[in-house]
Amino acid sequence: YEDDYVYAFEDINPQAPVHVLIIPKGKFCSLKDFSSKADDVTILKVFKSIDKIANELNLHEGYRVISNIGETGGQEVPHFHIHLLAGKRLGRLINV
Repeated sequence: YEDDYVYAFEDINPQAPVHVLIIPKGKFCSLKDFSSKADDVTILKVFKSIDKIANELNLHEGYRVISNIGETGGQEVPHFHIHLLAGKRLGRLINV
């Protein structure tokens, strides 16, 4: 998927049967950076793209959306991106 605000493509190391990365075209290092620096239209368009992509992929049974922030939060790439995971029951996010 691509529009004026985002690129989306399959993750090269998928963690679920469906694993798509959604990346804003602007330069933002994390969700925190994005939410503080992006204009309202960009924020709206990026987050609305999640639903568009999920609909295109027929993810009507549900999906998970994740964005890691910082090293402790598991962020491995210093550019804001959203993981869209689906295609099986994903279970708990963290075992407690």
